[in-house]
Amino acid sequence: MRNYSCLKILQIKERRMTPQAQTLIISFSILLMRISCLRVTACPCFGVRTSLSFSCHLSFFDMQNPGLPIQKLQDIQRAMELLSCQGPAKSIDEAAKHKYQFWDTQPVPKLNEVVTSHGPIEADKENIRQEPYSLPQGFMWDTLDLSNADVLKELYTLLNENYVEDDDNMFRFDYSPSFLKWALRPPGWLPQWHCGVRVSSNKKLVGFISAIPADIRIYDTLKRMVEINFLCVHKKLRSKRVAPVLIREITRRVNLEGIFQAVYTAGVVLPKPVSTCRYWHRSLNPRKLVEVKFSHLSRNMTLQRTMKLYRLPDSTKTPGLRLMERRDVRQVTELLEKYLKRFQLAPSMGEEEVAHWFLPQENIIDTYVVEGAGGILTDFTSFYTLPSTVMHHPLHRSLKAAYSFYNVHTQTPLLDLMNDALILAKLKGFDVFNALDLMENKVFLEKLKFGIGDGNLQYYLYNWKCPPMDPDKVGLVLQ
Repeated sequence: MRNYSCLKILQIKERRMTPQAQTLIISFSILLMRISCLRVTACPCFGVRTSLSFSCHLSFFDMQNPGLPIQKLQDIQRAMELLSCQGPAKSIDEAAKHKYQFWDTQPVPKLNEVVTSHGPIEADKENIRQEPYSLPQGFMWDTLDLSNADVLKELYTLLNENYVEDDDNMFRFDYSPSFLKWALRPPGWLPQWHCGVRVSSNKKLVGFISAIPADIRIYDTLKRMVEINFLCVHKKLRSKRVAPVLIREITRRVNLEGIFQAVYTAGVVLPKPVSTCRYWHRSLNPRKLVEVKFSHLSRNMTLQRTMKLYRLPDSTKTPGLRLMERRDVRQVTELLEKYLKRFQLAPSMGEEEVAHWFLPQENIIDTYVVEGAGGILTDFTSFYTLPSTVMHHPLHRSLKAAYSFYNVHTQTPLLDLMNDALILAKLKGFDVFNALDLMENKVFLEKLKFGIGDGNLQYYLYNWKCPPMDPDKVGLVLQ
């Protein structure tokens, strides 16, 4: 369990409590920590949290302080919730102590299960539910039409205000509307797989989940499946158990199309990861990263020395390196398909998919190819754009981040290719370049001055079991 001191909680949440309640919290903090009547409440999709049994505690405070006003009692109750709050599991050890009420009902391996075989966990269904699952009262399903600019803006707002944040609530992904169209409408996309939840009374969008089709090779098996992404529920509704219903509903809609497997990623540990990768970060704009507290100065390092350490050349050095064009699609497809056969979890893309995912789009995706003699492409590097909103900073509002996508090399050393990618990203105004330690990325991470991040990214398969794999055997990148 993560331990938070009472004073730490007061620093973070002081606006939510009266001064009198803060004093009471400090007085009772040791007593609260000793009270043992805990109950485990499953957080439907992302693990469990441990919460105090409030009725017991309020009765205790009532007996000891019969004259306490109800406002103080409510503040104390809120404080007890904060003191006992346990976030989602971030490691296998933490996950082993959790109960997964939702995931225990799904066709995924158990956390303690040793998987040595390959194949589906459940057989393909013949009789698939035709009607949507029931939502809590006051909510309704809506298939989002992302060609409608107003609807796209609604989705952008939902994600911008409620999607992934870092643990300290300092940064939040800022998916642009154009990026969302790119990520959610690849070849073969279906409108019914853009699954939204609205408030029935005012039609406000408060939940979303998506699926896109993909051919994924798992070890030696090529499966048509979906990539699940952008599961998001409005912060005020996370006690309504909307997320499990969203997952069941997107599963039903995908099953109706004859697809019964899925791949997805999460920063938390669920039953059961097929692989765990780690994010690494390469500073491109050290001053800004320090100012927004994305990174910190190392011991005995000044800002000037740090800026010198991360300085990059003004131009690339690989001969023949240029922006990808439509005429390159066939050769890029061939390079990618051959390269990805090295890995145990990887997509299989045709020319249509490669054109969609790799042809450059400003502020979405950048791909650079290396053209050799006779117009033959020998290598390529790619990265997508995903800024983060900087929260609570007086000067900086956004952090522009490049994320390594797919990098294929046959003639140019990977180290040289990625150094050029860093230079190109720096020239385009990026603040940081992020990469997972999958594929061959470990070759360049330390040598190019990437620093290891504090977060893992777990890869999961739905309704498919296979032995786990090391990060360098993963050849799949999801946005």
